This record gives sequence, C-alpha cells and structure tokens, in this order.
Amino acid sequence: MVSAPPKPRPSSGQAPSSRERSLVPVGMATILPHAAKQVRRLEEQLLAQVNRWGYDEIILPTFEYLDVLAPGLEPELIEHCYQFVDRTTGRTLLLRPDATAQIARTVAMGLTGATLPLRLSYRTSVFRYEQEHAGRGREIFQVGAELIGLDDVTSDSEVIGVMIECLHTIGLQSFKVSLGHVGFIKGLLMRSGLSAQGQKLAEQAAARKDLPRLEEILANERISKTAARAIREAPELYGQEEVLARGRVLAAGDPALAAPLERLAQVYQLLCAAGHRDSLLLDLGEFRGFDYYDGVVFDVFAEGMGAELGGGGRYDHLIGRFGRPLPSTGFGLDVDRLFRTVEFPDEGSVSARVDYLVAAPRRATRRLMEVGGQLRRTRSRVVQQTMKGSDAALVSAAVTAGLAQQAAAVVVVGAPGMDHDDVLVVESLAAHMPGRRTGTLSRLSKKMGLADLVAAARRSRRQVKERS
Repeated sequence: MVSAPPKPRPSSGQAPSSRERSLVPVGMATILPHAAKQVRRLEEQLLAQVNRWGYDEIILPTFEYLDVLAPGLEPELIEHCYQFVDRTTGRTLLLRPDATAQIARTVAMGLTGATLPLRLSYRTSVFRYEQEHAGRGREIFQVGAELIGLDDVTSDSEVIGVMIECLHTIGLQSFKVSLGHVGFIKGLLMRSGLSAQGQKLAEQAAARKDLPRLEEILANERISKTAARAIREAPELYGQEEVLARGRVLAAGDPALAAPLERLAQVYQLLCAAGHRDSLLLDLGEFRGFDYYDGVVFDVFAEGMGAELGGGGRYDHLIGRFGRPLPSTGFGLDVDRLFRTVEFPDEGSVSARVDYLVAAPRRATRRLMEVGGQLRRTRSRVVQQTMKGSDAALVSAAVTAGLAQQAAAVVVVGAPGMDHDDVLVVESLAAHMPGRRTGTLSRLSKKMGLADLVAAARRSRRQVKERS
C-alpha cells in the first residue's frame, strides 16, 4: 500500500487574497521566486531522466489554428479551449489545450523528419477552461514524452518505465500506476448492444469512475442482464494478477476482449521483470479522459492527492487524423501536483542564493562591473550593488547587503587605501551579523588580488561539479 502522505504543501502559486483574485485571472497563478526555483529544478530533473532514455526536447507553439488542430481534439475539449481571432488572417486561434495533439500534428506534417522511431519530450503549459470549483488551474504545467513509430509491448513498457523512473528521480517513492487497456471496457460496451449514444455516455462515465451515472445509463438501455453485470463489474476490477484471470472470465472467449487482456498481461509482466511490481496496479476500468487513446493506458496516483499526478497511453490512430498514420504512446506529468507531493530540502539545508555579492561605492562603478563580469565567467552566480554612505561604513554596509541577498561571500571593490587590482573578501557570512563594528569586520575580511579571487572561484566551481 502507499505510505502516509507527506505533510500538506502549498501550491507552487501562492494562495491569493480576495483583492489579488480580482487582479489575476481565475485559475492562473504567479509562482514566486523560491517556488519557481523548486519548480524549475523538478522540470530539469524530469527532462534529464527522460533524456537518458534518448528522448529529445521539442518546443511547441503557444497558439494553434483551430481548424488545423481540431482533428486531434475531441469536441468536449474544444469547448474548453480559449479561442480568439487572428487579427492577420481572421481565422480562429486557440491557446494550446493539449501537447500530444500538437506533437501528432507536427509529426504528421513531416517536420520531425522521416526517421523512425521518434522519441520526443516536452515541458509546456496547456490551457483549458475549468469550473472554479473543479479543483485545478486553467494553466497546467506539464512535462511529458512521446514514443512514435513502434507498436509492441516493449514500447508500451518503455514509456511506463520512463515515467516511473522520473518519479523516483524527483524523490517520489510511494505511488501507484493504474494500468489498463481501453480495448477491454470498450469491447464490453460494444458487445452489450448499447446504442451509439449510450455507449458514448457510458465511456464518459467509466473514464470518470462515476459508477452511479454508469448504472443510470445501463438502466435506460435495453441490454441483457449478463452484459450489464459485466460492464458494472469492470470498473471495480483492480489489483494484481487475479484481475487478469477475472477479466478472461468476463471475456468468455471473445477475441475482441481477449486480445487487449493479453497485451496488458505482457506489458505488466515486462514491468514486473524490470522491478516495478510494487508501483503497479492493474485496473480493467482504466479509461483515461481523451478519446484518442486506443490501447494500454495508465494513470499515476499518490496518497493524499485527490487527483492523478499524470498518465498516458497508446494512441495509434491520433497521428493518422492529421494524414500520416503512425503507432504512438506517451505520458504527461502535472508539475504543479508533483510540486505539492514531493518533499523539498529544509530551508536550512538549501545552498546560498548567490555565490558573490560584489559591492562598491558609486565612484568605482566601472570597476564593480569589471569584477562582477570576471567572476561570472567562472560560472559563479554574482549580484552587483553600489553602496551609499561614507567610505568608513562601506564594508559593514556591504556585509549587511550580502546577508540580505543570502550570498556566500561579499567582495568589496574600491575600498579606501586599496590598490586598483585588489579587493576585500568576506566569506562565511553567517558568522558576520549586521551591527558589527567596521573595524571588526575589516579584521575578518581578507585582501586579495582579483586574479587570485578569480582562480579561487574557478577551483570552487570545479569542486562543486566533482561532488555532483
């Protein structure tokens, strides 16, 4: 079972006051600097892990023409898109609602070349209108990957395995991947004799795990009790290998149901052999929320989160809607939900915000910029600041500014009596509290030649790189 959830965490965007909510569109968030740093670290870790599997990043356009992208979008999603008119052409534009459909359109147009298979990754935002009480934003940060051009159990298991390793990479240990096959429950619905409208409504209810609604739909249709009983049972069939055994009983030898079960069993066995058994949960009612999925599908959940952290599956017919049929599978992860699930280091263990604060009186501004530039060329993070006040208070004011900026060290340029090529360096700022007398701080600082400081900065960066 999944272990106890981590302590509650705020969303990556700060909870807005009532006044702020009137200034920021509903469902949008401003991610403040500290949270932004953690979000970017999450994204970089996820993309780095995907890259190790050979996936190359693609950057997608924010706008698309509605008529171009519509073949890859279901009508319900189009209704939830943000649409506006292109002032140049008069055509309808929409904000990106789905990255997978965009990648399908890009591949079908031949923009990625003819070599297959393709392994593509992305980090992007998608925009969808959601009711304010729906519990999610209207701008959704995602990281994902798509494997295009292969149709076998190995490619299915590769994509799921990549996603699982991504979650381990960011420190998420307790989660479950709910694994199913769209073909099984669709086959049950088709075999039952439901009307076309009834089947569509039943698919939607199954995708939402809305069992009362599913029961209502079945009651309104004239189908056999045996067929209705099998459909009711499927969404509640989840567990391990025993689920497959029960599924075969419900299939009753029907090849349209037996084939999805066999494909699912093979993928499950491959993932177990790769060491992922503890993260897997077979679910014969797994359906996903997009109608382009047509094979093995999956969602990932962690205890304490009321919605999935991400998911994906096979969509062999989606690219064909744009003119070039290609088998494909992929996944996407919701970065904001991951942010609220993953534990980050305590503030006390976080490294300094900047490596050096370089300070100087206004008369030494040019020298300030020169020293800052040389330190940045060592790949150090440097903040520059001109100091007001008397020369006597220069070092004290610089240390105070360095503490405020959370700098590892302060470099003072243009101090009285200093040669042009020399600087004063104050390191380990935690030991130097504001309010110390200037004379004491002067004794704690050390004079260095700029060339020596730059050499020391390079050595420090090399040591950091070797440790990482």
